[in-house]
Parts: sequence; C-alpha cells; structure tokens
Amino acid sequence: MTAMHPPETGPCYWLLAELTYRCPLHCAFCYNPVDYSGVGAELDTAAWLSVLDQARAMGAVQLGLSGGEPLLRADLEEIVAHAHKLGFYINLLTSGVGLKPERLMALKEAGLDHIQLSFQDSTRELNDFLSNTRTFDLKRNVAQMIKQAGYPMVMNCVMHRYNLPHIEQIMDMAVDIGAEYLELANTQYYGWALKNRHQLLPTAEQLAEAEACVQRKREQLGDQCQILFVVPDYFEDRPKRCMNGWGNVFLVVAPDGAALPCHAARDIPNMHFPNVKEEPLREIWYDSPLFNAYRGTDWMQEPCRSCPEKDQDLGGCRCQALMLTGDARNADPVCSKSPHHHLISDAVLHARNDVTRTQEQPIVFRRNPDREVRRPRVVAAD
Repeated sequence: MTAMHPPETGPCYWLLAELTYRCPLHCAFCYNPVDYSGVGAELDTAAWLSVLDQARAMGAVQLGLSGGEPLLRADLEEIVAHAHKLGFYINLLTSGVGLKPERLMALKEAGLDHIQLSFQDSTRELNDFLSNTRTFDLKRNVAQMIKQAGYPMVMNCVMHRYNLPHIEQIMDMAVDIGAEYLELANTQYYGWALKNRHQLLPTAEQLAEAEACVQRKREQLGDQCQILFVVPDYFEDRPKRCMNGWGNVFLVVAPDGAALPCHAARDIPNMHFPNVKEEPLREIWYDSPLFNAYRGTDWMQEPCRSCPEKDQDLGGCRCQALMLTGDARNADPVCSKSPHHHLISDAVLHARNDVTRTQEQPIVFRRNPDREVRRPRVVAAD
C-alpha cells in the first residue's frame, strides 16, 4: 500500500485496548456505543496479543485495558503478561467487580503496573443508583485490596448534576480509602451520556461551586492526594485539542477489532472503520482514510480554516461536531466562533432553567435503551 499519510505523522504512543463492551454496571453516562449489542464478536486472545506486538513495534509505550469491564475477559492475565514482556506500561481501568485477592495477585505477577478504580458517588444510594447495581461496598473492599497489594490508589469518579453537590464528600472518601490520586472527570457527552444529557448536565453555578471546593481541598491536602478536575467541554468557549489531535498519538482498538482514533469515533456515519483482523496496524495508523481524514488542518472548513488558533486546538472534537451538527467537518460547537455554538449554549441554559422544575425526567440506563427509570431527588450529602 502506498503511504498516504502526511509526512509529519508520528507514531502511536498510547494504545487503548477495549477488551469487551460487556459490563456488570449499567451507568447512565457510559461512553460505550448505545448500540453496543450489535457489535461483532470479540477478538480472541491470539488476536489481542498480535495487536500488542504490532503496536509496540510501532512505538506505543502506554497501554490502557478497558471496556466495558476488562475483568470479564478470562485471558486478562495472559494479555497483561504479554504486554509486560513487550515493555508496555499497563493501566487497568476497572469497576472492581470481579476482582478477587487471588486474581489481583495473578495480575500483579503478570506485570500490571497501575489500576484505576471507578466510583459513582460517595453515598451508597447514589453510587448504586447511577450504576443500576449494588456495588458500593464491593468497591470499598476492592480499594482496600489494591492498597494491600502495594499499588497506588487511583480513584476515578465521573461528575454530573447528581453528584456534584457531593464533591466534598467524594474527595473525603478518596482520602479515607487512601487514594493518592483522584480524577474528577466531568461528564463528556458521548454514547449513553449524550442520550441522558438533559438529566446529567449541571449548571454553570454548580460547576463553579464544585471547582472552588476542589481548590480548597487541594490546599488543605497538599501532596496527600493529587486531585485532577476535568472541566466539561460544554462550559468552555474554546474546544480542547481532542485526544491531542485526531490520529496524532492515540489509538483505540474496540472489542471487535475496529481501530478508532478515539472512543466515540464509530458514531460517525458513512466512515469505513479498518479492522485489525483484516489490516496490519501500521497500515491502519499511517495509511487508512479514517485516520487521515482529520489529521492536521487541511480538512478544515470555515471558520476553522482561517482561525489563528487552529494549530492549538486542531478543530476540537470531530465526534462532537458530528453528533451535534450532523457533519464531522464542522467547527466543534463548543467553540464560540462556531455557527453551531448555540447548540451548546442552549443546552447549558436549559440545564439552568430545568433545575427548578418539579417534573421528573427519566434516565435511560446502559443495559436496555428502552428501559426508563425515574431519577432520584438530588440532595446535598450530610
């Protein structure tokens, strides 16, 4: 195949292996595709090991193992061991469900470097409601196991309208379980989160109060716990350099072998998604139409094409542009220069006005798009 990529295209450094879309949780903000049940069969062990071989040969050094829930893969230890042998730094992103002491030790012996454990809230009621499971106590036990195994405790909590009022309690819980790192990642609206945007989107005031609370807690804790607070795109007036740029450093391999430039790319219609079962990873990265579609800035339309900031943000998020405007080439609606910015500002304004409504709205959980569950009353934690 003749190389089509721009001469400045560098290697893939970060590989995210989405080992499965299966998950014991049913989170209302999951970024997995809403139609994930229609995705083809998962790659087998040999195929995943081949992906690791090819990615490492291309220069990839960081490996994330996610899903769904990667612990549902019976071959997880074999995958970790192979990645460790190749020299990857390996990070497991998990709900903790299915992690027993003996399996944790097996993963450590296989060479797992890092574990990021997710919570949904600091309260059992809301944690279990948002995941549609009873897992809060299990997660607390898993956190203790991770500490006892000698791993740094890295906790993640996705933030939104329901749990932002509890942010101080969430930070206190992180300290209580011995977390050295806490990622408070405000919801980005893809997949199931987009489907539930009306219910999850906070107000600007809630977000500002939460950010101020985080800053106070940082000053209080010092180096005891490093807190990362990721502001959602919807409350910015300029887009982020999504995934450090389309096809620049980051590559996702989905459970069925589809190779993607980011988690949400397969929601873009009329795109051919190359598959590692059919094409070598190097050709996919450098030569496929998908990965070259939005590299650099030549693809841009106005107002991005003439914008002096285009080399900084590279146009923002293509998936967000597609989902909200119907055309992945449009300026990211987050940008105040975008002619579609009203799609964001209207949503934020609606969220502000909706807070005082008494009429309840349904949440659609990941497990079944047709199942609607009434939302709980949002209250501040004691």
